[in-house]
Amino acid sequence: MHTLNNNDFSNRKAVIRVDFNVPLDENFQVTDSTRILAAKESIDYILNHGGSCVLISHLGRPKGKDAAFSLYHIVNKVSEILGIPVLFCDDCVGPKAETATAQLKPGEVILMENLRFYPEETAGDFNFALGLSKLGDFYVNDAFGTAHRAHASTTIMAQFFDEDKYFGKLLEKEVKAVQKVLENGEKPILAILGGAKVSSKITIIENILDKIDHLIIGGGMVYTFVKAMGGNIGQSICEDEYFDFALELLEKAKLKNVNIHLPTDVIIADDFSNKANKKVSMVSEISEDWQGLDAGPESLKAFEQVVMKSKTILWNGPLGVFEFENFATGTMTLGEQIAKSTKNGAFSLVGGGDSVAAVKQFRLGPKMSYISTGGGAMLESLEGKILPGIAALLT
Repeated sequence: MHTLNNNDFSNRKAVIRVDFNVPLDENFQVTDSTRILAAKESIDYILNHGGSCVLISHLGRPKGKDAAFSLYHIVNKVSEILGIPVLFCDDCVGPKAETATAQLKPGEVILMENLRFYPEETAGDFNFALGLSKLGDFYVNDAFGTAHRAHASTTIMAQFFDEDKYFGKLLEKEVKAVQKVLENGEKPILAILGGAKVSSKITIIENILDKIDHLIIGGGMVYTFVKAMGGNIGQSICEDEYFDFALELLEKAKLKNVNIHLPTDVIIADDFSNKANKKVSMVSEISEDWQGLDAGPESLKAFEQVVMKSKTILWNGPLGVFEFENFATGTMTLGEQIAKSTKNGAFSLVGGGDSVAAVKQFRLGPKMSYISTGGGAMLESLEGKILPGIAALLT
């Protein structure tokens, strides 16, 4: 892995693919700076070692050039986080962009306009990537959130830099965090997979089954397993077409000595609403007009025992409909259990949009070992895929 460490970047310009696809409010103010903060370490490292930085990113999914998606809106926030005035160029490729970056002095940072103003970016266009490569002397990919896409700036561009292409600090951490779970994690290794559908997690389950000791299944996925085993799940979410997969998984796990933990009791509701009536039910005895929306108290006690004895923990997906305050207890309690286990020395990796959102909502972020910045990229890593953006740095 070609990292930034121990390199002198004196008088050299880094083109850094960052992921500044941040949420903006109606006044174009940044409402969550996590992704900008995540890129700061790489930028600081290059500046502190004599270089300058050309930042390239996308924002949203514009159809052509659209002022609402201009990265100009975030210049002040990036300046504030980096602690230096950041320059801006209202193009990202071509003569204007090349002139702006050519004038960059050591210690300076320039943010270029939205890459996706050009359809060639998402098309992975060779000539567009060649144009981007003219903006600096070496290339750094620090955008894990887009590393699973073979776009011009995330993948194609790397080929124009021979040896001068590097893993940014964030990308390096993301790759090592996944390796720590899937390749060299201390046992017992626990994976917690939640969320609505079994279908979205099949490839992850199949990839990790040889590597883990325990698997907690939560969220809407539970009811496909329970119904496949003959239980009554009322109106709970269910994928009938995955019954065979569910039963086969239980058998496979047994053969591989992987302990699968399903909830024994759940919180059920008479409507999919925060204001619904709710009560505790055995998971396989849900009344006809009711549906399971959260893990129950006995299940959470059982899960705690597994979490506390695990040395490596992967958490992907909530245990219930945590967006509804009245059905958030399971997800919040599990998060607190993982935080406690982490404090006792376990390594915890939280990945996937909903889990990360839950951790932020319950203010548990600082208590986890690592929180991934990339939803889709993290899922594809867990599926065992080599991401195009990472493969491009290794060739």
